[in-house]
Amino acid sequence: MKLSFSRFLPLMLALDIAASPVGSSAQDAEPAAGGAVLTADTLETVIVTGKAENLLGEAPSASKGQSSAEELAQRPFLRRGELMEVVPGMVVTQHSGGGKANQYFLRGFNLDHGTDFGIFVDGMPVNARTHGHGQGYADINFLIPELVEQLDYFKGPYFSDLGDFTTAGAARFRLYRELPEGIASVTYGSDNYCRGLLADSVAAGPGVATFALEYNYYDGPWVSPDELQRWNGFFRYSVGDDDDYASLTLMGSDTTWDATDQVPSRLIRSGEIDRFGFVDPTNGGTTHRYSLSFDTQQTGDSGVTRASAYAGTYQLDLYSNFTLFLADPERGDQFNQFDDRWFAGGSVSHEFQGLDLVGRDADVTVGLQTHHDWIDGVGLHLSDGRKRLSTVREDDVYEASIGGFTDAEIRWTDWMRTTTGVRADVYYFDVDARTLPVNSGSTWDGIVSPKAGVVFGPWAETELYLNGGFGFHSNDARGTTIRRDPVTGESLSPIDPLIRTKGAEVGVRTQIIPNLTSTLAVWYLHSDSELVYVGDAGNIEAGDASERYGVEWSNYWRPVSWVYLDTEFTTTDSRFLSGEEIENSVPLSFSGGIHFGEETGPFAGLRARYFSPRPLNGDGSVESSDAFQLNARVGYRKDQWEVALEVLNLLDADDNDIEYFYASRLPGEPIDGVEDIHLHPYEPRQLRLSVSYRW
Repeated sequence: MKLSFSRFLPLMLALDIAASPVGSSAQDAEPAAGGAVLTADTLETVIVTGKAENLLGEAPSASKGQSSAEELAQRPFLRRGELMEVVPGMVVTQHSGGGKANQYFLRGFNLDHGTDFGIFVDGMPVNARTHGHGQGYADINFLIPELVEQLDYFKGPYFSDLGDFTTAGAARFRLYRELPEGIASVTYGSDNYCRGLLADSVAAGPGVATFALEYNYYDGPWVSPDELQRWNGFFRYSVGDDDDYASLTLMGSDTTWDATDQVPSRLIRSGEIDRFGFVDPTNGGTTHRYSLSFDTQQTGDSGVTRASAYAGTYQLDLYSNFTLFLADPERGDQFNQFDDRWFAGGSVSHEFQGLDLVGRDADVTVGLQTHHDWIDGVGLHLSDGRKRLSTVREDDVYEASIGGFTDAEIRWTDWMRTTTGVRADVYYFDVDARTLPVNSGSTWDGIVSPKAGVVFGPWAETELYLNGGFGFHSNDARGTTIRRDPVTGESLSPIDPLIRTKGAEVGVRTQIIPNLTSTLAVWYLHSDSELVYVGDAGNIEAGDASERYGVEWSNYWRPVSWVYLDTEFTTTDSRFLSGEEIENSVPLSFSGGIHFGEETGPFAGLRARYFSPRPLNGDGSVESSDAFQLNARVGYRKDQWEVALEVLNLLDADDNDIEYFYASRLPGEPIDGVEDIHLHPYEPRQLRLSVSYRW
């Protein structure tokens, strides 16, 4: 594999040197005014929050971390989903229109739209099981970034309170119960980008009411405009304080869009279409999500009780065409994926604090979680110009799960603590196959997942971590009862409902240099099978067992209050146990940035992201190109006003967001099609100007 370091190495080295101030000894320091020497002991005291915060004595693993609202606000981003790139090693892209969930990559996984990475908003899971477009589909476009107070992230199957879809990791968005200030903001940018936001918190009776309304429109650079239009609404009523509170939250989102899917690279090379051109102009879709949730926390003499409950409705009506005219030379291969569901669930846990366990100080947590999906008409249809022609498969599905967990953190000495836990999950699947009754049926499955971790230190402001655990992901309910291929009629065997995964990690976290957090983690993941339901084809594909391992190195430094730097490196090796490469597994990635500014006055930031070439087929003979992007943000704050200019894709790089290798067919080409790289390009340089007023 050939890596093109030359484009990003100078910036990477500069950021890394800045984030690792080795020369802080007295003999290397520069004299300050008056001849004084500034050393690490005389640096300005800085209050640190977010990823640079000192988590020694708190974090259970090297790769566990958190990001603050301040850090999220400093990041220029093209899409809502790029909020997730605050998770070290996470790469977020898009292969179609902006109304869909993003494509996620982490720890050697091409996570598609969310499989094996769990996303939560307060106590509510986002990943959708048995989804019409892909198992674990996680669309976070309903989130309003300004409402996020903190994002906590986790890596690996080591945490007993995290279950389905969390083998690679998880992210939990914690939303404000009360906004620190009201905000009215307007943004306008290239290619008809516009966004408006109004949000505030007001006293209401014994509590606080928080509301927000957001509108977003965007055509994009595409020859066939996206015409994306999204409305997001939010209302929360909250009572209490940080220790004891209760909140009721209503969220709603509605989106319509057209889409330029990935296109054959041979069309671009020949000049038949523009780089931002299209083949099928009728792709796109609509989606909505509405939810009502309740969260509470109560603190007592024995510890902390937390509970949540939620219910909602969701729908996706999506039209895509990836193979063009391969299956149907006359009308084309457009297909429609439909998902219409109600969902509900909840959780309750209690953390017993300060217990005497085996003669040692301990905290013990026990909890229970449940989730239910009532899916009406999840289906795959052949279509032409967004008109359904025939039904490949259509099903009604009920899927339910209940999981219990417990873990105990024991402080054995002042330099060693352990965490041991276990969770048990039971799933029930019931499928009513409308189009092919032989595929109807019901089944259930259960799985037990032990976890363990040990932390040594701190010594010299440094901790060592060792973690291991078992996890799982659920498969699509339709695969658990399938008997016959809905397209070919071929006999099929049902797949296992729950797939075992396991992982381990050894790492270190140090704060030995003031205001610098540095972490290093070496990790391993194994999956018993890559079995998934393929929504694009309406059948099941079985893959071999797989394994992945890699290294992550992250640095977060705030030397003074007005400067913040970070660098994140990841390297990964991923393959099936048969020896084949795992397609679209990213071997190397880098993310880094620098931000200058105080609460008032001028501010500026620069952020870089690189991900390396990756295999596009099993033998690795076809690889994608690498991709590098640089984004910038500059602005000024005074009193209650803020003006900010974002320049996205600052260097106007012509790299690609995503590349796939498969066969498609254009009119006049061989009936079996042509194997080719299909790509969705980076959007060109974008300018976006925002004006905000806060009160």
